[in-house]
Formats: sequence, structure tokens, C-alpha cells
Amino acid sequence: MKVSVALLLELGVILAALSLLGALARRFALSPIPLYLLAGLALGEGGIAPVPAAGPFVETGAGIGVVLLLLVLGLEFTVPEFTVSLRRHLPSAAVDLVLNAAPGAVVGWLLDLDAAGILALAGVTYISSSGIIARLLSDLGRLGNRETPAVLSVLVLEDFAMAAYLPLLAVVAAGGTWRQALLGVLLALGAVLAAFAVSYWWGHHLGRVLLRLRPDAEQLLLRVLGVTLIVAALAEAVHISAAVGAFIVGLALTGEAADRARQVLSPLRDLFAAVFFLAIGLSVRPETLLPVLPVALLLGVVTALTKVAAGWYAARREGVGRRGRLRAGTALIARGEFSLVMIGLVGVRQDRLGALVSAYVLLIAVAGPVVTRFAGTRPALRAEAARKGDTRVAAEQGQGSGTAG
Repeated sequence: MKVSVALLLELGVILAALSLLGALARRFALSPIPLYLLAGLALGEGGIAPVPAAGPFVETGAGIGVVLLLLVLGLEFTVPEFTVSLRRHLPSAAVDLVLNAAPGAVVGWLLDLDAAGILALAGVTYISSSGIIARLLSDLGRLGNRETPAVLSVLVLEDFAMAAYLPLLAVVAAGGTWRQALLGVLLALGAVLAAFAVSYWWGHHLGRVLLRLRPDAEQLLLRVLGVTLIVAALAEAVHISAAVGAFIVGLALTGEAADRARQVLSPLRDLFAAVFFLAIGLSVRPETLLPVLPVALLLGVVTALTKVAAGWYAARREGVGRRGRLRAGTALIARGEFSLVMIGLVGVRQDRLGALVSAYVLLIAVAGPVVTRFAGTRPALRAEAARKGDTRVAAEQGQGSGTAG
């Protein structure tokens, strides 16, 4: 089998560059996500060093990356405890929807977009990036924080809303009837509820099946990854996010199965997560950014504030203190993969809406992790973490914030 020299060379350069950027970020106790995004911008079409041969691999790897990020995140929780959190945060989801969809809809109306364009831009400003936020919570050592269930509940409820929103957007963009839109919405919501019901009542059997015959690390990796990709594909086929499917698989695994799965999946997750963040940057053409930068910046500032407000409200429902509420709000700022998918659905990636969304996503995906890193932490601990050049101090203070906020 002949292997492309260009592909191998470009992938080698990409991985080496990501390694250096990751080391630089760790040196200053930052998440590497913003640097990965900017690297993608530099390596994409129109950037300073395009990598055309590696493009198809990066695009495929990005899809796997977001699946692995949410799968490993789901392994940290169980279906019963997370179901309770979801019910508690239905009001949080309503607040999140109103505060964050409205700015996009208003800007779309002011730009004189059609109905599909207004609906698409409302979705862009509403939905946070599950992939970026999942990695961010892990990077900053906040998975055990008291506010994290609120953040995850808001994310999952957003993805549930997407199950209704995406069929609706597709039908509106295609000029379909309201009956077609209603049917698509009902099918998608029914599939979500069925998946959660199966995971809740029979999910514990999945771990037993995966651990049958005491598999070694290789066999366990193949089994878990195979099941996850199948469920993710089925979820995507009915207009649910593949990330939600992967998250549900993670929730279904508990005990020894979850512990062993986390061990074998973590290195693979880190590799494809880096590729995922790189792919967001690669999807943006630098020359399209400047004309729409003022509008994108204004929209980014407004929707960053509305996300903080939504996260603050959700964390308050968990009884979290002020610092924890601020951490929850800033964690939700980043937008990413879903926003770009929506623009593809309405078929206008190359016009002013596509350029605006690309600029908006890049700005807020880079700024969100930086703001989150420094929000809600004690100044003395921030300084110590920066001096030591890692995130362990920040992680320790985050783990201890369950009662103090």
C-alpha cells in the first residue's frame, strides 16, 4: 500500500507543532485550546502554511475527537445522578435559550437575512461547544467541582434542544412545510428519550458485556470505541448530536468498566481532541474575517455576557457560591462545532453570514477558554499556578470549592 509522502510530512509537522503549543500553554498554566485554534487558522486555506494533504484526515479526526471527549466526560457520572440534575435544570435551559438565541436572531434581522438565516444565527449564538468545554473542564481540573453538574446539564439540554432545532432548520432552509418540520422534530425528540430510557434501565448490562472474558487493554479499547461509534452514528442519523450519543454511552458505564475504559481511552482522546480544535481553525478562511470583525466582536461580547448570566443562574440552582457561579458561566462561553454545522445546513458558508459566523466562532472559541482559566479563582492561587507553570494548583483549589463556591 502506497502512503502519501505529503500526508505523512504534514501530519508530522502538525503533531510536532501541537506538542510545542501544548507545552507553551502548560508553561503558563493555560489550556492549549486557544493555541490549537489559532494554529488551525494559520495552517488552513489562505493561512501562512496550508496543509491540503492532511485536510481529509483532520476533518475525519475532528468528528472522532468530539465523540471521545464526550464519551470520557460521561464516564465521570452515572445515569441516575445525571438524570436528577437534568430535571433540576430545565428552568436553566429555558433561561439559556432566551438569553442566548435572542442576540443572534436580532442581529440576523438587522442584517436583513431571510428566515433560515435568522434561525441559523440564533442557533449559532445559543449553542455552546460541548467538545471545547469538555476538554476545558478536564484541563482545569474542574470535573469534581460543585458547579460542574450544572454546566453539563445545560450542555446536554442544549444538545436536546438541537435535536428539535436541526430538523426544523433543515426544513425551513429547504422551503419545506410545517408538517415536515413537526415530524422531524418529533422523531428526533423521541429518539433522545428512547436512548436515555435504554441507558437508564439497561445501561448497567453494557459494562458486563464489555468486561466479559476479562479483556486486555486492546480488546477493551476496541469494544468500547466500537459501541460508542455505532451509537454516535445512530444519534447523528436521527439529527441528535453524535456527542450526545457518546455521552450516553459514557453514562451507562459504571464501576470497573468505567475505570478501565477511562484508562485506555484517555491517550486516544487527547490525540483526537487536539485534531478537533485544529479543525475548527482550519475551517476558517483568514481573508473573510476582517470585513465582519466589528459585528462578530460585538456579538461575541454580548453573547459572552449572556452565557455568563445563564451559567450563573444554573450554578445558583445547585447552591454554588459566587466564584463557582462565575466559573460555570465563563465555562459555557465557547461556541464551536455546532455553529459551523448550522451554516452548512442553510448552504451559505461563503456569503456574509458564513463569514460572520466563522469570525464569531473563532473569536469566542479562543477567548472563552482564556476567560474561563482566570475566572472564579483566588488571586493568590492564580499567581502560584502561573509561577509553577501547570494547572495543578488551580485544580486543587477548584476541587475544594464545593462549599465555598
